[in-house]
Amino acid sequence: MELSIIILNYKVPYHLMLCLDSVKKAIANLEAEIIVVDNNSQDETAAMVRENFPEAKLIENPVNSGFSKGNNLGVAEAKGKYICLLNPDTVVGEQCFKNFLIYARLHKDLGAMGPRLIDGLGEFLPESKRNVPVPFIALKKIIGIKKGYYSPVHFAKHGEIEVLVGAFMMMRKDRYLEVGGLDEDYFMYGEDIDLSYKFLKAGYKNYYLGTERVLHFKGESSPKDEVYRERFFGAMHIFYQKHFKNSLAWLVKPTLSFAGLLYGFKPSSNQKKSTIKQVLLVATTPSLQKGITKIFDEPVHIADRKLVLKKAFSNSLFILNAEAMSYQEIIYLMNSQKNKNNRFRIMPRGFSFILGSDSSTRQGQMLKF
Repeated sequence: MELSIIILNYKVPYHLMLCLDSVKKAIANLEAEIIVVDNNSQDETAAMVRENFPEAKLIENPVNSGFSKGNNLGVAEAKGKYICLLNPDTVVGEQCFKNFLIYARLHKDLGAMGPRLIDGLGEFLPESKRNVPVPFIALKKIIGIKKGYYSPVHFAKHGEIEVLVGAFMMMRKDRYLEVGGLDEDYFMYGEDIDLSYKFLKAGYKNYYLGTERVLHFKGESSPKDEVYRERFFGAMHIFYQKHFKNSLAWLVKPTLSFAGLLYGFKPSSNQKKSTIKQVLLVATTPSLQKGITKIFDEPVHIADRKLVLKKAFSNSLFILNAEAMSYQEIIYLMNSQKNKNNRFRIMPRGFSFILGSDSSTRQGQMLKF
């Protein structure tokens, strides 16, 4: 087997269904498997996976053991030469894994690879490509100085970078195990930085593929609250204790905590105020239009797929139907229609719900019809 996609889920069953539908299409012509690890969600997740994606291997973790341990459960069962750690609140295009595998075969020094991530508004997520957050750079980032934190590689190009984001990390399984995989001392946050840095220390290189767009809604299973802040600072303290013992690591936790309290450490929301004037149901049928109309106050119009891929819209909410559009087209449309006070909702194949997110720091919206 060439590729194992490992998806760790916690209490986001509907995002997981959308993610799995996109992954299923993306591996249609590959020698690949899907492994879903549910971190004791105690909801309908397991039943929905069994019913809708019986081909996926489901691991039901009896406890919520965190990001590292949960993913490592999946890695232990993986049969692929390559593994991809994928968040459940992501959507991949049909050519995504194929293109990543081509790139991987050409780079013998591969540590890990990651794509250009965009959020639910189609905006580029700069954490897609980062530098190692040495203590001084991390402190500057906390107080709002971003210089040095993100990689200078152009967002739309390929290049060698230092740190990838855990929402999508693809690598060889043997090298993942060689460097120790995700460190289970971390519960949540910091694991991706740690793993990226371990690849670098082992002599491998990490790569960013800016031509490959992947949608990452963010904020779905980890709201940005006091618990988030404590886990974030705790994770960074672990990272510095492990890798920067001779760099006054003992000062990092109190210093970052003070900076976080001083500046509130509330990640800036990309919530945009806009008045939705129309709902555009892209590439669909009158019967679906009738069902969608019931859940919106605004007029619902059927829009031609080619038109919305070319024309610029504003103050519109796009319903993107995966039955009639490829996920690659959906991601491209979202990216191309960004910054125009627009909103996006996606309907996966075979389901009667739509979902999307208008903020990178808060949970999104799911509507059944």
